[in-house]
Amino acid sequence: MIDLQISVSLFLCVQFVILPTSQNAYLNNILLSPTYICNMKKRMAEILQQEAAAIAAIPLNDAIPEAVEIIYQRVHEKGGKLILTGMGKAGQVGHNMATTFCSTGTPAIFLHPSEAQHGDLGIIQKNDVLLLISNSGKTREIVELTELTERMIPGIPRIVLTGNLDSALARCGATVIHTGGPAEVCPLGLTPTTSTTVMTVIGDMLTVLLMEKIKFTAEAYAQRHHSGYLNVQARKQIDA
Repeated sequence: MIDLQISVSLFLCVQFVILPTSQNAYLNNILLSPTYICNMKKRMAEILQQEAAAIAAIPLNDAIPEAVEIIYQRVHEKGGKLILTGMGKAGQVGHNMATTFCSTGTPAIFLHPSEAQHGDLGIIQKNDVLLLISNSGKTREIVELTELTERMIPGIPRIVLTGNLDSALARCGATVIHTGGPAEVCPLGLTPTTSTTVMTVIGDMLTVLLMEKIKFTAEAYAQRHHSGYLNVQARKQIDA
């Protein structure tokens, strides 16, 4: 269970890096009162608590296991690929998910919903599966994409990730993963902040569960990361 009691003392344990002299001089010119610092740390702790609470409140129902099974059957048994799509901040989350899936053994690609209407729809093939991401579940470009893909490949399964179960997208999904619909931590209640945090965590859950299902190994990981830090770490596991 996630511990939601985040202590302000957490911030007092941060170790600062040594900055060049010019940077130290810059910081010395910034006058921050102890009261200001204390209030900022308090607010930082509140933000972390709200984000942690949203993560803890993600519904753990049948939807995520169902999504894992659909992806497994379409991609790993039938040779298709996972196609993720979303607009704006949700699209950025989808792009990150796609690259993470690729690097861990599940072929995936991000399809921009607007570009899809100008030819990129051709990337979709038989046996593919769609993962549609929209917090509102009403994003026009995503709703239109469901209609276009259905015309092109009737019956293509759609996994929907949304914060709104009462939406057009939620009604058209083979399975619907609900984020829990958390309130945004943004002071205006508008900027995608907490909503994109929980979407990212759900993407991590899908990735990890699929890695375990396909028994993804350090050797396979190293093949996809042939240089750099991650390759070195994977090689250490292989040689251990």
